[in-house]
Amino acid sequence: MDGSEIAELDATAQAQLVRDGLATPLELVDAAIDMIQRRDPQIGALVYERFDRARSEAQGELPDGPFRGVPMLLKDGVQHSRGDRYQHGLRALAEQPWYSPDDTTLVRRYREAGFVIVARSKVPELTSSATTEPVAHGPVHNPWALDHSTGGSSGGSSAAVAARMVPVAHANDMGGSIRIPASCCGLVGLKPSRDRTSPGPDRGEYWGPLTHEHVVARTVRDSAAVLDATAGPTPGDLHRAPPPARPWLDEVGADVAPLRVGLIVDSTDGEPVDPECVEAATRTAEVLESAGHHVEPAPAGPLTDSAGMAAFSAVVAASLAGDALRWERVLGRPLDDLEPQNAEIVATGRSLSATDLVAAVDELARYSRRVTRSYEHFDVLVTPTLATKPPRLGTLAPLSPAAERLAVGRLMSMFTRPFNVTGQPAVTVPVHWSADGLPIGAQLVAAVAREDLLIRLASLLETALPWSGRRPNLNG
Repeated sequence: MDGSEIAELDATAQAQLVRDGLATPLELVDAAIDMIQRRDPQIGALVYERFDRARSEAQGELPDGPFRGVPMLLKDGVQHSRGDRYQHGLRALAEQPWYSPDDTTLVRRYREAGFVIVARSKVPELTSSATTEPVAHGPVHNPWALDHSTGGSSGGSSAAVAARMVPVAHANDMGGSIRIPASCCGLVGLKPSRDRTSPGPDRGEYWGPLTHEHVVARTVRDSAAVLDATAGPTPGDLHRAPPPARPWLDEVGADVAPLRVGLIVDSTDGEPVDPECVEAATRTAEVLESAGHHVEPAPAGPLTDSAGMAAFSAVVAASLAGDALRWERVLGRPLDDLEPQNAEIVATGRSLSATDLVAAVDELARYSRRVTRSYEHFDVLVTPTLATKPPRLGTLAPLSPAAERLAVGRLMSMFTRPFNVTGQPAVTVPVHWSADGLPIGAQLVAAVAREDLLIRLASLLETALPWSGRRPNLNG
């Protein structure tokens, strides 16, 4: 099997090649590096390559985990890998190199699962945007249409997986940053329940209660199996999600008893939802209904809550201010070259008091309770992932006109942000392609700790509306 054939396989199939003796870890890594060298010049997904170290690790004593030898990327935000450069989309760190001294807990678990990290993927500055177009490193291009956005903030990871550079890539989600780019790039993007993975060893939380860690993938089984390999608390974690009843991989293809499904397609903030995004959610609901589930319309109103979203913004501002202070201390100088929007957010965060932050977190809790009570008679919600098709590059760029940037940004995240607050698991699956060839996802949301339901339903949709045969038309 040549490198191009290997690159078409998902992570589960690549790992099976190694177990069966049909490929070595080095051959998998070399196939990924070859694909990166052929395709990343078009895409611009990567910000740091570690090819020599990856090859050395692939030839060494890899752990005998479920993904032994499989190449992956780390998103260049939040998670650190020992000895590798970290930049977080910042111009300051692009100009003044800084290398991570240790692995974070999640990265250690990727290594224990057998993954080989080949590179780090590009992010917007401070992972704070729904597009990946940092001034420091330039835009990531969507493999399905190179003049369109990949979404953000996991845009580099999503573009690389869609372009077959690697089968899976790390991603994280503070307001939609797994689901938005997964939808834009035609991938499976599962945001697990809050605290499903550990923020250790140095963090108690990240962006307050909003951050969720996982991967973007091309198949449901990869998403489930990676979660099996990486989920769970470490001793001393402040919070932890309830453990699953059985491995999530066992949920792939499993039967689902009839569920009550709420379909939300109306806007949450008055801006119209693109008809093709409505079509993605409606088509998903139709498949579920044909499988025996009861579907009925659900109101968007409970997601619209000015107090809750104001608290969300306050927590984000305080968190970005904390990040900025951390890097100022590391670098020994002010971050006076932040992109304009981030400079404003950081200034706002610095103006907040400790009691302001406590009040904002309390308001997020009240909002979370209001939302979950409003939909508690449903087992699952179905929504569009985005309220707009992937926008053209430049629309959301840091130096674009603020009014348009903010308006389109709201369309990108109106259906995703609420579930970062509630901590519920949510998954986007690529069930629809627009007339001009852009992928459009539908989002499914379940109760906290019910990733099992989402994996079963996503697997059902993967069979009914198969996407694995679709691939972007790229050179190389």
